[in-house]
Parts: sequence; C-alpha cells; structure tokens
Amino acid sequence: MNFKFSDEQKLFLNMVSDIAKTDVASIATITDKESKFPTETIKKLAENGIMGIPFDKKYNGAGLDNLTYVAAVEELSKYCASTGVIMSAHTSLCAWPISEYGNEEQKDKYLKPLAAGEKIGAFGWTESEAGTRTTAIKNGDNYILNGKKVLITNSHEADIFVVFAKTDFETNALTAFIVEKGAKGFTVGEAEDKMGVRGSSTAELYFNDCVVSSKNILGNIGEGLKIAMSTLNGGRIGVAAQAVGIAQGALNEAMNYVRNRMQMGQPISHHQNIQFTIADLQTKIDAARLMTYRAAATKDLKEDYGYMASMAKLFASEVAMEVTTKAVQLFGGNGYSKKFPVERMMRDAKVTEIYEGTSEVQKVVIAGHLNIK
Repeated sequence: MNFKFSDEQKLFLNMVSDIAKTDVASIATITDKESKFPTETIKKLAENGIMGIPFDKKYNGAGLDNLTYVAAVEELSKYCASTGVIMSAHTSLCAWPISEYGNEEQKDKYLKPLAAGEKIGAFGWTESEAGTRTTAIKNGDNYILNGKKVLITNSHEADIFVVFAKTDFETNALTAFIVEKGAKGFTVGEAEDKMGVRGSSTAELYFNDCVVSSKNILGNIGEGLKIAMSTLNGGRIGVAAQAVGIAQGALNEAMNYVRNRMQMGQPISHHQNIQFTIADLQTKIDAARLMTYRAAATKDLKEDYGYMASMAKLFASEVAMEVTTKAVQLFGGNGYSKKFPVERMMRDAKVTEIYEGTSEVQKVVIAGHLNIK
C-alpha cells in the first residue's frame, strides 16, 4: 500500500499546513479559553477547499481522496484540536453520508453548500440511553420527529443535520433524515461546558413535533442503521487523524522545550532518559499515523475498512493520551500552566478515546472482525 502523495496532494497539503501554522495556531488559545467557535478560520478553510476535500468537484468539493483528507485533519489538529474536529465532523459525519446515500436533488441542495463550506454540517445520532428513542411518524408528505439527541458536535453553528429516528415500531428499524436549521419543532439546547475541544459547540438537539419532508429521507426507509454505521466507520478515521495531530503537536512542543530548557549549563535534551522517552513517543505516533493512513486508503479503494478504522481510532487515541500526558511531564511544572499549550492538548486528547465510539466499543468491533466469541 503506497502512501506517497502526488504533486497535487503535496501542493494542497502544503497550503493546509501554511493555514494551520498561521490562522489556526494564532487562535487556538483564545478558542479554548473562551469556548469560541473559530468562525473566521472556518471561512478561510472553506475559501481554500478544505471543508470538502474528498468530494467530487461537481459538488463543490476539492476532488481529492480520503488519504489527503486525514492528512489535512492531522495538520489542523496539531495546532488546534477544536478546528480539526469541526472540519472532521462536518466532512465525515454530515457531508459524506449525503454524498454516499443522497439522491441528485439532495446532493445539489445540501452537499454542494456543505462541500463549499458555505454551510456547516452535524450528525444527530447519540442519545442519552442505549439505542434510538427518537421517533418519526409519517403524516401525509411529511414525517413528524419527536425525541432528543445529546452531545452533538457543531450543534449551534450547523445549518444541516443528518438525524436518525425510529420509523418501524415492530422491527425498531431506523431511517436517516436531513433536517435543516430552523425547521419547525427543531431547537438546539445550551452549549456544553467541556473539558477539551472547547471551540467546537456541543449541545442537545430537541425535536418536538418537528416537521420534515419525505423528500429529506436519506437513502431508503429503514436503512438508518446501515447508514449510521458506515458513517461512523469513516468518522473514526477522522478521529484517529485528530488524535495523531494532537499527539504530534504536543511532542513537537515538548521537543522544542527540552532543547531550550537549561539545567546545570546544558539543555535537558542532553539527558538520555529524555531522548529515549521522545524516541518511544515518536515511534508510537508514526505507527498510529500509518494505521490511520491504511484505513483511509482502504476506504478510497472501496474495500471493507471498518475494523481498520476501529484499530486506528483505538490505537491513535490511546497514543494521543500517552503523548500529551508525557509532554506535560517533560515540561515539569510549566506543563501544568496555561502559559504553555500542552495542558490544553492533554485535555483535547481525552475525547478522542470517547466520541465516535469509546475505546471499549472499538475493541468490540475488532473482536467481532476476528470472530472471537
């Protein structure tokens, strides 16, 4: 499997890197401190085609592949995990299922503005109890949705939501719907005050006799679970890329710090113990990156990649927690201060072990693939 980028990919990723090092890095601290959505930065990403990387140009996408997409997510997440997850959730969880399962009318109406970054997307899946209790009952040419979704990324800024509701009360079959911001009976709750990725808005979605046209059914009636699972597989690759980016960003900060932190007349990087620690961490980051690239490349080949996505997310998220925790340790007391970014990175890393399915859920998926019973 070849992970060598073409000249076109390199040019695009160099542009992403330039934006990440300037526009994204410059707002990371204030984004975290004030739980502030980086509106202007997201506009800059949109203007440069970064909000629709893996989608066809005829739908306003960049016409690139998933491998390029995950490399871009990593680059953004090195400097600001909030920006990385905003772009990733928008792309993997909302735009992608519309691209994959939507009809031409839906792609023209919803995918085009999403891929262009003119509108932001979100994914209404998670509920407070196991399973889906949100219901959708047919009423003429519409469906009436009632229920609640929780911990939804991009909730306040999103214009378009892919939402799942129960449509068959005998089989408990689910159906996916495209719901627009401002739909009758649809409201968004207060933003959560989160530990990390504080710049991405996370809130509950309320459906109280929410009216959705039958034209907004995504895929076929009763196919909601299939659509959700395939979407989450892709989302897990995005989370793995976020985790790799957070880890690499934290280690880069730590390496710069130990090279310049003087003790007894020499940089602490001269100590072999510190060198070994950094060598171990970089090795794990590289392994996590390769696992993430493998999953993305396999998705591009349209082969089964679900278990690869789970492996990448499981390993990369645990590496991100290890790297950021040890980065704080390498900074000593300074690592515990908000004057340095590694404490933010440690807080940001934790959620990668949780959303798009916890680490325990990923182990269930992997064990299932291995037919361990």
